[in-house]
Amino acid sequence: MADEYKPPALPAPFNNTNPAPELLTQGAEGHLYKTFSLDPSIPAALKVRPSKPYRHPILDRRLTRQRIIQEARCLTKLIREGVSVPAVLALDWEGQGGDEAGWGGAWLMMEWIDGPVVRVVLEQWEAWMKKNASSLDAAQLEQENARVKALLRRIGKTIGGLHKAGVVHGDLTTSNIMLRLPTEDTEAETTPTGVSTQGEVVLIDFGLASQSAQDEDRAVDLYVLERAIGSTHPRSEPFMEELVHGYRESHRGATTTLKRLEDVRMRGRKRSMLG
Repeated sequence: MADEYKPPALPAPFNNTNPAPELLTQGAEGHLYKTFSLDPSIPAALKVRPSKPYRHPILDRRLTRQRIIQEARCLTKLIREGVSVPAVLALDWEGQGGDEAGWGGAWLMMEWIDGPVVRVVLEQWEAWMKKNASSLDAAQLEQENARVKALLRRIGKTIGGLHKAGVVHGDLTTSNIMLRLPTEDTEAETTPTGVSTQGEVVLIDFGLASQSAQDEDRAVDLYVLERAIGSTHPRSEPFMEELVHGYRESHRGATTTLKRLEDVRMRGRKRSMLG
């Protein structure tokens, strides 16, 4: 039997909090925890970038520091520009503290976004539609399709705001887009699928983000999301043009980015053909 995975020791002060941070996901570059900020009633997301023992200590500290600061700068800039992303609550790039001497990682505490990931929303919607679409009449079918089209258009507008602010995400997938739950006084969405597409679109996980105003970088951002939707959400893929419409309406420079997207698509098709 394989040994149970044990994440690296948490940095101070999170190694002595009650309740302890809850590990949600673990990736190659970082670990995401649910914790709290100042008060246990205020949830927060904690992203920890642990040190890499296989790298030279000086290089490791430099890379970890650069990446966590870059992520925080992108988030701060986007909040200032009115883009829906988690707010930065606290940051430590020096890697001080921790249970182990010489802990050289870094951490970033962010606003907790209460709501579902878009990947899950689309997966649930597509699963229900695959099973029950034949029992819907034409009006109901159109209504269901219209809800997803509207969601993709909202996503396109949010990505347009991201690019207008001079930031590219670097890893746009439906796993890195969330829907913030509506306020309690918002009328609930009624649908036979039981899957709500309501809520503010929020972009998350800016670990690979960078500041760029190049149409090529923006087009690659869109292409990555397009490919992700095509491979993960086949029933939603025909509505991708709605996302493009939303993006086109978002800012003045969108048209040139979408023209570059055609070139990126062409290169992607050529790579697929050549293997």
